[in-house]
Amino acid sequence: MAERVVADVVIREATLDDADALAEMWLALVRYHRALDSNLPTAARGGEHRYVRRLFDRLGDPTTRVLIAEADGQVVGYALGMIVDLMADVFAQEPSGFLADIYIEAEYRRHGVGRRLVDALRIWFASQGVSHFDWQVAAQNTEGIAFWRAMGGQEVMVRMRAEVRRK
Repeated sequence: MAERVVADVVIREATLDDADALAEMWLALVRYHRALDSNLPTAARGGEHRYVRRLFDRLGDPTTRVLIAEADGQVVGYALGMIVDLMADVFAQEPSGFLADIYIEAEYRRHGVGRRLVDALRIWFASQGVSHFDWQVAAQNTEGIAFWRAMGGQEVMVRMRAEVRRK
């Protein structure tokens, strides 16, 4: 496979014009995770439209940032970041960031597009007074885990699951 040269990747905030691309990428993200592990959820019928509607409902929210990666004149990836507090009335904490979703079209992976999206979110998180951010990665996603380790990620908690069996 010949290596793809990615020309002039632009990272920008999402606009309403990105709705269709975001819906398709979210569906691809869900399918990707489902192919890795059948225990992960599948998309509900029309879920991609509700997902995008929820994103756009939060575009003006100062605690949310939806970034688009555009290359060769097309949308090739996105990332969703937000500022969160985990029960601030219970835990003493500083605000933290959460990277809720990130997706890069397959042919643009391993060319720095994901790194550019994450770096742009880091800058935004820092501008919001956030000193760290968290994310989740599927246990079976070895490429994703390698990416996050290369980005300086380290395990903090391990999420586990057990089946509930009826007698």
